Amino acid sequence: MRSAKLARDTKETQIRGSLKLDGLGKYEISTGIRFFDHMLELFAKHGGFDLKLKAAGDLDVDQHHTVEDVGIVLGQLFAKALGDRKGINRAGYFVMTMDETLAVVALDLGGRPALVYDDKVKVRLVGDLQTELVEDFFGGFVNHAGANLHAKVLYGRSSHHKIEAIFKCFARALRYACSRDQRLKDQLPSTKGLL
Repeated sequence: MRSAKLARDTKETQIRGSLKLDGLGKYEISTGIRFFDHMLELFAKHGGFDLKLKAAGDLDVDQHHTVEDVGIVLGQLFAKALGDRKGINRAGYFVMTMDETLAVVALDLGGRPALVYDDKVKVRLVGDLQTELVEDFFGGFVNHAGANLHAKVLYGRSSHHKIEAIFKCFARALRYACSRDQRLKDQLPSTKGLL
C-alpha cells in the first residue's frame, strides 16, 4: 500500500498529515484558512487521494508559514508514499476548464524541483486566503516532493475560478504521474537508472 504519515513541528506551525495514494478521494482537512481547506479538499477528491491534514499555525502573524508548511508536508507525504518510484508514469498534465477560466498544469516527479507559476490573479484575497501564498504552497510542494511543476491560467475572469482550476489540474496531473504502468512495474522511469 502506497501511503505515508508524518508530523512536522516548528516554532511557527504544527502539522499532522497522512496520505494514501490509491484512495477514494476521502479527506479531513483543517488549516484555519477556509478557502485553502476547500482547495485541498477538491485536490484530494479530484486526485483520488485519501488525505488527512491538520495544521495549527501562527495565523495571528500571517498566513505564510501555514500555507508554505502545508505545501512542504504534502510534498514530503508524496515523496514518502511513492517510495523508490519504480513503475510510476512519472509525468502528467491536465487542462481544466472552470466555467470561463482555462488552466493547465504539467508536472514531472523526476527528482528535480522547479516551479513555474502564473495564475493571473490580481486581487489580494480570495475568500480568506492571501492569494500570493498559493505560489509559496506549490514551492514547498515541489521542493519536498522532488517534482517540477508548471501551472498556468490561460485566461479567465473569476479569481476563485483561476485558483480552483489550477488545484484541480494539479490533482489530476499528479494522479496520472503517480499511477503505475503494469508493463513497467519493475523499472525506474528514467534512462539514468536514478531519480
